[in-house]
Amino acid sequence: MRSLAVALCQFRPTKGRPQANLDRIEALFSSFAASEQPPQIAILPETILTGYFLEGGVREHATSSADLFDELSIRHARSGAPPIDICLGFYERWDERLHNTAMWATLGGDTAGIRHLHRKVFLPTYGVFDEERFVEAGRDVRAFDTRFGRMAMLVCEDAWHALAPTIAAVDGAQLIAVLAASPARGLVPDPVHPGQPGSLARWERLARDIAGEHGVYVALTQLVGFEGGKGFPGGSLMVGPDGDLLARAPLFEDATTTVAIDLDELSRVRAVSPLLADLELRLPHLIEALERARVRGALPDDRTAGRVGAPLAERRDQLIGEVGNRQLPTPRPALEIDPELTRRWLVEFLRDEVTRRRGFERAIIGLSGGVDSAVVAFLAAEALGPDRVTAVRMPYRTSSSDSLAHASLVVAQLGIEERTVDISAAVDGYADACGEPPSPARLGNVMARIRMTALFDLSAALGALPLGTGNKSERLLGYFTWHADDSPPVNPIGDLFKSQVWALARHLGVPAAIIDKPASADLIADQTDEADFGISYGRADGILDLILQGHGIEQVLAAGFTENEVGLVRRRLDGTHWKRRLPSVAMLSHTAIGDYYLRPVDY
Repeated sequence: MRSLAVALCQFRPTKGRPQANLDRIEALFSSFAASEQPPQIAILPETILTGYFLEGGVREHATSSADLFDELSIRHARSGAPPIDICLGFYERWDERLHNTAMWATLGGDTAGIRHLHRKVFLPTYGVFDEERFVEAGRDVRAFDTRFGRMAMLVCEDAWHALAPTIAAVDGAQLIAVLAASPARGLVPDPVHPGQPGSLARWERLARDIAGEHGVYVALTQLVGFEGGKGFPGGSLMVGPDGDLLARAPLFEDATTTVAIDLDELSRVRAVSPLLADLELRLPHLIEALERARVRGALPDDRTAGRVGAPLAERRDQLIGEVGNRQLPTPRPALEIDPELTRRWLVEFLRDEVTRRRGFERAIIGLSGGVDSAVVAFLAAEALGPDRVTAVRMPYRTSSSDSLAHASLVVAQLGIEERTVDISAAVDGYADACGEPPSPARLGNVMARIRMTALFDLSAALGALPLGTGNKSERLLGYFTWHADDSPPVNPIGDLFKSQVWALARHLGVPAAIIDKPASADLIADQTDEADFGISYGRADGILDLILQGHGIEQVLAAGFTENEVGLVRRRLDGTHWKRRLPSVAMLSHTAIGDYYLRPVDY
């Protein structure tokens, strides 16, 4: 029996501070030194030394593998831990180039040294990712020998391309370490993986498929914590060679999860399911087929001379015709959420963004009496503690009395501090100074901006970070005052549609009087959001969700929405992009902020 103790180590790295993160790794070594049965292998996630979203900061913190190995060796020796193999991800400077790299090294003992370096081959440059702008792609996947057996490493998207783990397995890998920094996405309830983000469930399926298809162990390690609002969920995994889940680390928490694996299991599993042997036997023929497909796609033959790619174009046209003649499935908005997962996700987000990332102990919220600010207050009270949350009521003389009363309901239920700042004199004083009376809409914008002035001033007085309370529907429809409602630096609910906020509010126990009343900005007497829109939030949210998913107008109409509804929402969406961006600055140099000088918000 060749049993190995493998530690899956996940923690939230301090952004852009490699020495602080090396301190965390040294603390891991010290914990191994104190353990009666220390692990033989420790596997840490992608970019654990610095955090993932460094953007232009990559070149400042990239290091050579030799320097990193020396630093790890010093810290390992200082900890008193026994010899250990470590696998971890970092931004590497190599051959005058920058790479996203995974290193496997032996620390301590007579065989100490770097065993292998894998430079990430597939660099995501889509969605939230822009990796190819900051690092170069590696060009190789291979297995390598260690004192425990033959291993391989992949970094995040490498694992999503079937060819990469196949090459590693055919090259003899017994364990494939997949190092990831993959932001969590997906709130739709999943009965198979309850309480997990949808993206993490997909990672589990991927790891089990790789293991089961090739008869190898797969260790997946994920970062923990938030970077610029993007949450890394942890939930690291070990999967056996038959595809069974052997261990799972907790979500959203720093953790070291140690699991014993038996490399002798590989021969048993591969005898029962000889998929790898079948692949090895037929691989030469498949390589020939792959080369033939590559050449056919790039070079003309006798039948297509002068018509390079013509067969592919003809087949494409044929497929388009087939699709056009087939009834496409009707899309449906995906607005249902797992409220408990959402609660936990956003509570951890606030803890990370307020306390761990920005160093604040307190938060301050403008509590309007509406459902959005009530939900944020509930989340903040759980994340930071009720005694560290201040709610500020800021009525104007025409404000609804219900707004004040409902805000007080939240304060009483949560036990948070309440302050009241009447903004009537400030608003009226400005209106009088203007010379001509502002229109109701202008006066409403003045109220919103004075409220934010008060919130930021009290923030400075109390040392409390202001929290935003705008939901996704308002943001997409442009239904907010620019540089007022959108000003707070941290907003937990900005990616939740209004209908999803209501669902979360019910789960949190927000008073029914707040949830059930018509939504209103309360800037004009008897004003309601839906009357201003000319459409209900439920209908608008459904249209917005389908548009954001990439569905065309015809498909949105087929989902049951009217042309008037779709046109109304589309006009609001298209006409308010400017409100969701920072001001346009004339670019005059190659160091323009935001275009060339790129640093993330939490750098």
